[in-house]
Amino acid sequence: MPEARAEESATPTQSHEREKGAGDAPAAGEGAGGRPRRRQARGEARIAQLLEAAAEVFSASGYNGASTNAIAREAGVSPGTLYQFFPNKEAIAIELGEQLMHRWRETYGAAFVVSRVELPLDRMLDTVLDPLIAFNCENPAFAVLTHGSEIPGVITREHDVMHAAMLTRTEQLLSAYLPDLSPDQATRTAEMSFTLFKAGLDLIMSHEGAERDAYIRELKTVMHRYLEPLMCDAPDAATARKVDTP
Repeated sequence: MPEARAEESATPTQSHEREKGAGDAPAAGEGAGGRPRRRQARGEARIAQLLEAAAEVFSASGYNGASTNAIAREAGVSPGTLYQFFPNKEAIAIELGEQLMHRWRETYGAAFVVSRVELPLDRMLDTVLDPLIAFNCENPAFAVLTHGSEIPGVITREHDVMHAAMLTRTEQLLSAYLPDLSPDQATRTAEMSFTLFKAGLDLIMSHEGAERDAYIRELKTVMHRYLEPLMCDAPDAATARKVDTP
């Protein structure tokens, strides 16, 4: 099927509903879309297969370099099969982006918890940073779909909201960990820490294997050396938590 189909305007939900037969009254043994439940399950499995393939193609080629034909090839299906579920590349990117953002919210929500303030600084950095770094390394398509002016607007808007929420969580955690910081200083420290993390993550993502591990250690060292003097400025906090890293 020609790539011109990519200009159609239907959303992933609309194409998905067409596949499910939306609007038909379900009969006995059928799901809400009027399709047998086994058919719905096969459809969901096919969508998951296509999104997994899309993640590989976006990671390898970027958003602009990806195409529905390439995604279909990666998934091992015909372009016609792909168009049964997604009308174009943008619809695939939006669906995949929403899934990844949902998982990212769960990841940073579990990482930024107040109980981390009971840990020494090096261990606190491990427990917060490790899951965030692991998620990005395991899902390189996430970075592709959240950066660049060519990315569908709905993804960038959701990313902006998520970015603001992460910055707020960072400030809340640091304020709890360093309670003597003034509100203005806590905001500046959170913004600087967040910026350091993003810059370090870019370096981490651009390397693999032992070099990636080395850059992870470097990022933690930089953040530790930035935050440790702030602990030393607050004697009560410093004596309450012994820092293990020399």
